[in-house]
Order: sequence, then C-alpha cells, then structure tokens
Amino acid sequence: MKNTKFWFLIGSIVVIVVGTIAAVCVGVISIPMDAVFGIVKARIYGQEVPTEWQTYDITVWNLRIPRVLLSLLAGGALSLCGAAFQTIFRNPICDPYILGISSGASLGAAIAIITGLDAYFFGLTGLALITAILTLILILAIASVGKRKSVETILLSGVAVNFLVSAGITLLMVLHQENLDEIIFWTMGSFASSTWEEIFGLTIVFILVGGFLYFYSKELNILQLGTETAQTTGVNTRKITVSVLIISSILVATAVSCCGVIGFIGLMIPHIVRLLFGNKTRTVFTFSILFGAIFCLLADTCARTLAAPAELPVGSITAIVGAPYFIFLLLTQRRLSAR
Repeated sequence: MKNTKFWFLIGSIVVIVVGTIAAVCVGVISIPMDAVFGIVKARIYGQEVPTEWQTYDITVWNLRIPRVLLSLLAGGALSLCGAAFQTIFRNPICDPYILGISSGASLGAAIAIITGLDAYFFGLTGLALITAILTLILILAIASVGKRKSVETILLSGVAVNFLVSAGITLLMVLHQENLDEIIFWTMGSFASSTWEEIFGLTIVFILVGGFLYFYSKELNILQLGTETAQTTGVNTRKITVSVLIISSILVATAVSCCGVIGFIGLMIPHIVRLLFGNKTRTVFTFSILFGAIFCLLADTCARTLAAPAELPVGSITAIVGAPYFIFLLLTQRRLSAR
C-alpha cells in the first residue's frame, strides 16, 4: 500500500506539472511551448522578452498563468476543506458547498461588489469571510434546536440556509442590476479575472489553514471513531470541531472571494481518496489537495476551450460531474442505513 501511495503521489505531481504547461499553451490562441518557457524565464530573471514572443507575453504572464495557478490552488483548497468537513461530521456527503458555506461567502462577495469594496482584495475577502462564518453559525444554531443534533439535521439545516442565502443573492441582483454581471460571476464560478495578488493571498491562507489541519490530524483521526471514544482518549472534541469548521470556512471564503462558487469538488474528491487510500487523515488531506487541484484545472481548461471563443462557467462543469456523484452517494447512504 505504501508503494501504491508513493506512485500515486509521484503520478499526481507529474500530472499537475504536465497539465499546467498544457493548460497555459491551449486556448483561443494556441501558444508554442517554447514561447511559454521563454516568457516565464525572461519574466523571472527580469530580462526583456524576445521579439518573436512579445505578442504572447501578456496572454501568458498576465492571463493564463495566474488563471492556471489559481485553479490549482482553489481546487486543492476546496477539496481540503471538504475532507475536513467530512472528517468532522463522519459523513461523505458533507462539504462546504452542500452545507451552504460557499454560498454564504458569495453573499459577502456580492455585498462587496455593490458597495465598491471589491476594488480591495481584503475588503472583498473580509466580507466573504464574515458572511461565511455567520452562515456556519446559523446552520449550527438551527441544527442545535431540539434534543439531538445529528448529521442529517445539520445537512438539512445547511440546505435550508443555502436556499435562504441564494434568495438573498438573487434579491441583490434584482435591486442592483448595474452589478448583475459581476454578481453572476460569483454565483457560477470563474477564473477569468485571476490576478497575481489573489494567488498570493490564497496561497498564504492555504498554507496557514493547511498547517493547522495537518497539526491536528492525529486528533481528527481519533474523532472519526466517534465523539464518546475521542473524549475518553482526552481529545477536546468541541474545541477541535469548532476550530476546524471555522478555520476551514476561512479558506473556503478566501477561495470563493477569488473565483466565486465552485461546487462539488469538496464532495467528490475526498470521498474518492478515502475509497482509494482509507481514512488516515494526513493521507486523505494530501491526496485531496492533489486530486482536487487536478480536477479543478481540468474543469477550468474545459470551461475555456469546449465552447471557444465563448467561455463556460467552471461551476457548471463541476456540477455536471458532481451532481450525479452526489445522487450516487445519497443512494449508497440509504442502502447502508436500511441494512
């Protein structure tokens, strides 16, 4: 099994590297690979781009490379958060998109667009973070009403709040039609306006949140055995649960503030990883990041090439794959619970 994990790890890294190069080269305008390498080298070393490649310079450095890198980061981030949510709730159909955390963050982004705060990265991200945390608190508060708080109750609360938030975003779109196109961007997901500043910001948050989740991976392993079992081993289950949910929501909000709502990555990828490699938390986190990055890169590449020169929303591509997978998981869960 260790050899299998090693070769999957190496294979994933190779796919990411090759996929990144290919994604930069393909598009409405096909760019030769030697031009891509030449432009990147010139930019890194502060040299002048050779004359024969100057027509590709802006497309490669300012448009495609930031877009490709952000798709890799966002895919890895959303998949990591999905893995964290599934570990906390011990259920394969939990993820920030299904629970409405992503929609909550997009509501903050929509408010930032309307108020003009989207001109500042931290203004947009800050509002997305606030609304994402408030959405999480509201879901947990609704689910806590009554004698017993089950995973099913949390999921249903998340779906209900998701509809509520979506209604709020729709209302904002109707009342502020001058911002309609920008708000639609957040509800459907796109990497078209990726910038180096967004990559830098998301990378910092990704590293901090990822480090936190890896640090508590041992406790999360124990937590999968059940709350009571974890408490008998000295794990502060309430502290771990609340901390992981809030920290993961911060990463989700940051990703959403960069690329809008892209669903089902955090649902599918961690579940597939668990089927392949088991439930060991660090392994699940590692391969969720890698597989999520690959999937999101593939989805974005399809979104900008399948209907070229028009562009499809990335969220629609992931939903085409993710929605049937979600139905499959629901049916599987029902069969298991019926036994």
